[in-house]
Amino acid sequence: MMFPLARYALNHLKIQSIRQVVARQGHTKPSSDFHDKYGNMLLVSGFTFCFVGFVFYITQMGVEWNLSPVGRVTPKEWKNK
Repeated sequence: MMFPLARYALNHLKIQSIRQVVARQGHTKPSSDFHDKYGNMLLVSGFTFCFVGFVFYITQMGVEWNLSPVGRVTPKEWKNK
């Protein structure tokens, strides 16, 4: 009794997956557009621009990292009203 049900489910899933593949292939673009031609180049150039700007900022602008307030901040006197 379980075997025919499993066979039906398997055949139904195969037919459904074939239909999905055919539907996906119908949505492909016939020719390349701007994003296909220049997309990766724009991503790489944008990343490079931002990375170079970041490196310039870090090395040339005098950024001091991890400044600890210990020893620099003194508590103010408490004022009672």
